[in-house]
Amino acid sequence: MTTQPEISIPSTSTSTTPKPYTIYHITLRLPLRTFTLQKRYSDFTTLHSTLTSQAGAPPPAPLPPKSYFSSTTSSPALAESRRIGLQNYLQTLNTDPNDRWRNTSAWRSFLNLPSSNSNSNHANRHGPLSRTQQPITDPVVWLDYHRNLKSQLHSARLQLTKRDQASSAQAQHECSAEAKKHLIKASSMITALDSGLKALANGTWGREKLGDGEMRRRRDLISAAQKEREGLENLGNAMAAKNALDGAIAHATKGDKDKLLAANGDENNASRRPVAGKGRVLGKETDRTRALDNQGVLQLQQQLMREQDEDVDVLAQAVARQKKIGMEIQEELIVQKDLLGLLDEDVDRVQGKMDVARKRIGKIS
Repeated sequence: MTTQPEISIPSTSTSTTPKPYTIYHITLRLPLRTFTLQKRYSDFTTLHSTLTSQAGAPPPAPLPPKSYFSSTTSSPALAESRRIGLQNYLQTLNTDPNDRWRNTSAWRSFLNLPSSNSNSNHANRHGPLSRTQQPITDPVVWLDYHRNLKSQLHSARLQLTKRDQASSAQAQHECSAEAKKHLIKASSMITALDSGLKALANGTWGREKLGDGEMRRRRDLISAAQKEREGLENLGNAMAAKNALDGAIAHATKGDKDKLLAANGDENNASRRPVAGKGRVLGKETDRTRALDNQGVLQLQQQLMREQDEDVDVLAQAVARQKKIGMEIQEELIVQKDLLGLLDEDVDRVQGKMDVARKRIGKIS
């Protein structure tokens, strides 16, 4: 079931235009974010008539009546009364069991909600993309999906860490399966985010084009996420290869031991018995060497040396893997630093534009 946003109109303000009017501040609280819209009464009347036309029936709540003898800009009591009426109007539409009005494009456009039902549902549920992988065409939902993508990558990393610490084969298999599931979701989300970004860059789907700085920042976000996903996938493959190698070593060790014992069976028991003045000098015997002659002990020693060499190779692979993880973390920090630099530049540019706008407003007033 789709979670509806919480809607309220906590305050109003008066415009600074030559002909002042009342602005109603609409606050929408979604699972991932909260934002505020500014509407005037004429916007509500347009919404009401459009909803009636698109849904085929008037909304379940009426609009506050228009006053012809007084103005909300000069009467605080009238402004407050209309604010409460408009808030009740929106909340009634938002909570009505019949969603025919909420499913119209007029309602989503008025509240700046995603223009696609599928995108809206996925963003509200924090769920993965649908199999159709429809591109995300809303700039705000795009950021919500990116947060979900980072969550999927973080979950995959946690599962790989648990897999590395698991002691049983069953636990390792379960962690690997969960990590792979998160990585598959992340791959699908990266594809949809990239497609949506291309649509936003071209201004298709009826959306305004994003600025060059914002497009560059979002491309960097996709690139960093793709690099992180590939690193996690390589790490999972390395862990799987290490497990296969450990299993092969254990199997080979047991087979070599069986061959060694079979080659020195009962028919050679006499040759394994030491003869006075001949054969090896017995020192501190172990269970593994007690039944072996000199040749058997030599073969056992060679086998142990091979096992130690193989253990060193496995350790070298683990060290190389940790080194790779460290390098990837360093690259991620560099990317984040560059993103912060771009953000600072964008903030400075927007601040400059705001200063120019303030000067123009000062000249006009």
